[in-house]
Amino acid sequence: MSGHIRRRGKASFELKFDIGTDPLTGKRRTRTQSFKGSKRSAEIKLATLIAENSTGNYVDLSKVTIAEFIGRWKLDWAESHVSPKTLERYSELLRIHVTAHMGDMHLQKLRPIHLNELYGKLLHPKIEPSVNLPKVDLGEPTAKTPKRPLSARTVGHVHRVLHRALGHAHRWGLVQQNVAALVSPPRVASIELELLTPAQAQTMLQKLRGRSVYPAFVMALATGMRRGELLALRWRDIDLDGAVLRVEQSLEQTKAGLRFKSPKTKYGRRSITLPASAVMVLRDHWKARQEIRLALGKGKSPADELLFGRWDDVASDFVARSPNSLTKEWTEAIAQTKLPRVTLHSLRHTHASHLIASGIDVLAISRRLGHGSPTITLSVYGHLFSNADDRAAAIMEATFTSRGTDK
Repeated sequence: MSGHIRRRGKASFELKFDIGTDPLTGKRRTRTQSFKGSKRSAEIKLATLIAENSTGNYVDLSKVTIAEFIGRWKLDWAESHVSPKTLERYSELLRIHVTAHMGDMHLQKLRPIHLNELYGKLLHPKIEPSVNLPKVDLGEPTAKTPKRPLSARTVGHVHRVLHRALGHAHRWGLVQQNVAALVSPPRVASIELELLTPAQAQTMLQKLRGRSVYPAFVMALATGMRRGELLALRWRDIDLDGAVLRVEQSLEQTKAGLRFKSPKTKYGRRSITLPASAVMVLRDHWKARQEIRLALGKGKSPADELLFGRWDDVASDFVARSPNSLTKEWTEAIAQTKLPRVTLHSLRHTHASHLIASGIDVLAISRRLGHGSPTITLSVYGHLFSNADDRAAAIMEATFTSRGTDK
């Protein structure tokens, strides 16, 4: 086995090496691979490739398909770097919307036009693409192409996960560039957030009072917490006398079951001051919970008991309530009122909108919501902030016209 290195740029090399003799023709077979780095690193890489080929471990990068790469990417990177819930979503997007269309295409042959064609086909499945993309039967019944068109937002999700995966393919030397970086996802039309007015919010609370999950709905509106954060709250996280709670975990629902996880960022782990009305609801909830435990012959709630857990006869205790079940209870409850059919997550949006209307600065709102930065808050709620340009002009006019005291 032999090979050589040819310089192609300042820090770019072409590695060429033998992979043996063709058993049918007897001709010598070679492979080439691009490499970026120092010449010494290129020499080490070439030696590694030659050694891998001699032991049968060499993989011809030019033959790696998109489906094969995605499988390796999920196994080698995604499974250890993202949450199980995110991995499920990534897998679903890639399996149904990518590999089902172009799974057998060689990764190194993927070009921006193929992604543009893919996005167009996902948006308009009945329109045949001008470029014939390879198709493959992956043997997965659930990977059939949906006949209904996808929304621009969903296609955007497909683009982002592809961008991430192909970015790793580039860094790992499998492709020359991340072709997803050369393609723009479809534009997503702005949508109005589902919000409740103060009057509607009060009506909602009045109509839902008495339900077992009423305290959870109150806390969702009072704090703007996500449903997973609410369902992970334990009594030790609440200081009723100090009117403050601490967000330490979130409850995540996956196909494998429920799991508690830490917040995605350091800003997700935060303290939230509670309004007096919410504290009163929590005190009543605590009292009702102790009455239930007493009736069941159990002692006082332990510090690690979940605030909004459900009673389980098998466990003979309060266990985690799934996020989906909380959403279902909300949907059923709100359907019995004459209020707009808003989602449970709209309580978070309503919380934020009321803070904005009250003039609270964006940094304080961002921290209360657990956003990674105020930029995220502005991207979601920026249109709700009032235009203060007239006020700014008035302030500057006062600067020009005021009489100073300095001589």
